[in-house]
Amino acid sequence: MAELSTVARPYAEALFAAACDDKAGLQAWADLVSELSQVASNPDVREAMADPRLGDTQRVELFSGLVKAELPQAARNFIALLVENDRLLLLPEIATQFVALRNRHDGTAQAEITSAFELSDAQVQELVAGLEKKFGLKLKPVVTVDQSLIGGVRVAVGDQVLDTSVQAQLARMRDTLAA
Repeated sequence: MAELSTVARPYAEALFAAACDDKAGLQAWADLVSELSQVASNPDVREAMADPRLGDTQRVELFSGLVKAELPQAARNFIALLVENDRLLLLPEIATQFVALRNRHDGTAQAEITSAFELSDAQVQELVAGLEKKFGLKLKPVVTVDQSLIGGVRVAVGDQVLDTSVQAQLARMRDTLAA
């Protein structure tokens, strides 16, 4: 079976292209895709969408009815396409790829910063400023705390990871000593 990301990619790219051409704008579509993803992630919704007693039209109507936002016709058509191809439950992965496409379009990226201790806003801004110089991108920080790092930070931007945590340094020393 193909990777979920591989199957979701063409849908995310098609949706992104449609969003770029829509006068509502990328932000409105990003918000809508996020909500669609949240609805599709709900275990009860996943179970209902897998019910063999429901036809495609019923699935589309049921899913559309669960979305709080007003659905433009393009979004309804997209949901119908996903239902028809039995890909509705891929919406969380499609949303992830949509955000990545939007970030690439905007010249930004998400920086997942994990720290051993709570960081102040000033510390986050200082860290982000240094990271933006390194990566050459405008970064959107998402900060979490993981005390198992012992000290320092771990930063993930796309597929690149900078790990200056004490935990990583101890692991490197252990590997060096074991070699």
